[in-house]
Amino acid sequence: MKHDRAIIMGFRQPTSLPLENTVPITWTSDLDTGIAVIDQQHMRIVDYINQMEHAQQKQDRGLVGRVLDELVDYTLSHFAFEESLQEEAGYPYLKPHRKVHELFVRRVNEYRERFSRGEEIAEEIHTLLSAWLINHIKRDDADYVGAVRPRMVALVSDQRKEGWLARSLGRFFR
Repeated sequence: MKHDRAIIMGFRQPTSLPLENTVPITWTSDLDTGIAVIDQQHMRIVDYINQMEHAQQKQDRGLVGRVLDELVDYTLSHFAFEESLQEEAGYPYLKPHRKVHELFVRRVNEYRERFSRGEEIAEEIHTLLSAWLINHIKRDDADYVGAVRPRMVALVSDQRKEGWLARSLGRFFR
């Protein structure tokens, strides 16, 4: 059964898709939020998702585990950074956005538990991550960016060592 990019990127429950039919995520301009530091973080998450696909194709369980751990660690840092940015910018829907992040983390942790029990989860999690990230950027992140962009741009453009951006990057990405 052939699956096209729309199905892979669509927000559906992961199914057992043959991995050779998945398509690596390619960053396109429609994923840009207009906030460079957030876009760079999203691009890094895309890299991890594509590494997951590569690890699965190599059938390297150890690599799948390492990529999964790094992906989760980086994504948690990204979520904390993004929520801090929203809070600093006065985003009125921070709590629901944070809840979306929490639910996603819970779901990914379920996959991590299954993986630690010996289950093969790379195909499923690749599909989940691809769909979730694209939808999250285009919907949830687009909503907050439109609401708080002027304040956010000022915050992230402050390049001083003691500025918000430097402090926050140091706090969340060590």
